[in-house]
Amino acid sequence: MTQSFFFYDLETSGLSARSDRIMQFAGQRTDMNLTPIGEPFNVLVKLNDDTLPSPEAVMVTGITPQSTQAEGLSEAEFAELLLRDVFTPHTITVGFNSVRFDDEFVRHLFWRTFRDPYEWSWKDGCSRWDMLDVIRMTRALRPEGIEWPVDEHGKPTNRLELITKANGIVHESAHDALSDVEALIDVTRLLRNAQPKLFEYLLATRTKKAVQSLVNLERKQPFVYTSGRYDAAHDKTTVAFPLTSAPNGNVVVYDLRHDPNQFVGLTTEQMHEKLFAPWEVRRSEEFVPLPVKIMQYNRCPAVAPVGVLEQADGWSNIHLSLEQVELNKQTLLQHPDFAEKIRSLFEDRPDFAISHDSESRLYEGFIDGSDKVRIEAVRNADAAKLADFHPEFQDQRLSDLLLRYKARNFPSSLTEREAEEWEAWRRTRLEGQLPAFVASLQKLSRTDLTDSQRFLLEELQLWAEAIMPAPDDF
Repeated sequence: MTQSFFFYDLETSGLSARSDRIMQFAGQRTDMNLTPIGEPFNVLVKLNDDTLPSPEAVMVTGITPQSTQAEGLSEAEFAELLLRDVFTPHTITVGFNSVRFDDEFVRHLFWRTFRDPYEWSWKDGCSRWDMLDVIRMTRALRPEGIEWPVDEHGKPTNRLELITKANGIVHESAHDALSDVEALIDVTRLLRNAQPKLFEYLLATRTKKAVQSLVNLERKQPFVYTSGRYDAAHDKTTVAFPLTSAPNGNVVVYDLRHDPNQFVGLTTEQMHEKLFAPWEVRRSEEFVPLPVKIMQYNRCPAVAPVGVLEQADGWSNIHLSLEQVELNKQTLLQHPDFAEKIRSLFEDRPDFAISHDSESRLYEGFIDGSDKVRIEAVRNADAAKLADFHPEFQDQRLSDLLLRYKARNFPSSLTEREAEEWEAWRRTRLEGQLPAFVASLQKLSRTDLTDSQRFLLEELQLWAEAIMPAPDDF
């Protein structure tokens, strides 16, 4: 089949893929020349009565829970639409900060609805790409041909709505999913036309295998690396060095912008304090962070050979020199114990927060073969079959998920006992969300609001009143 791009964007009830939900999905397929194919997708997804959305998120998107209930697909219906019509063979899924945000919501959606959370992004020739770091690297290395915006303080910014404005691209409604998708396609076309060589290079190196061919521990060499973790003053770009192994087959890299001599003599305890310092400590002017980070091969990192800096004032653009990079690299090579200490610190610390709720435990293990058969049976069952279907999962997470899957998508399939269990869990979840929800409503109500914003707050108040269990329900 012919390869194609699928640009997509989500609007969600909040920022956490573990606990928040997708409320709107929009997308457009294009050919490899960025010409649209077929009609765009623009659908709402029902927000279930176990979720209080972030009032701040609703104020940005304008999407109320009531509108999703009236017009939206159930999560199971939406998941089926994605697998049937969107993540088709040889699709390159593209978004703006999608690898770290939107893709995570998709994974958790599939986890909750008994679909494989990962296959959609690699099976049958599929892959994914994220334009945010592509935009950042283009600005840093090959800025010609594009107008680059600054914020109200005169600092560089790569917000999509400001890039479109600076370059005369129509972007009628920022934070509406379909409008954002259309704008992203236009910005992608702008990048390709202005800097075709860099664009095609980053497209070709988006996969895990391609990144590993440049960044690996067998042939350690400096490389250009663009990441949101790096300083905006240098356009989020530096020259990094593969330092040591990281959990899950990834790599820890060192930012060669910084002299290692101030860190190689630290004890393991001192390194631990720097690596895992709380946010309050990191904000202090005296704090000097360790310039290391885990680079995840499968997150489409924007990387390039150091040779790209020899062209078009590349070194001066990111405020570095070859001499500085070589000197700092040699210091690292002379202190192999530094790399070993860093490796042990990351190995001893889990890369996700431990949760006791099965819906949040996606990354706590893969599903074995016997449970995969039962998962497929759940996915293929309608309400009538689910009512009499009681699989004995080996993985306890799946037993919890099944009850909630039935309650949200096929409530008529619940037995009386299951309905009671669902209500008890729903009550606990809502009570946990309520304090932050009420505090946000009160804070927003004290601001100067338009009529439409006041309507949104009223709808949120009504939603909370409608779904909160009464005090005497139990």
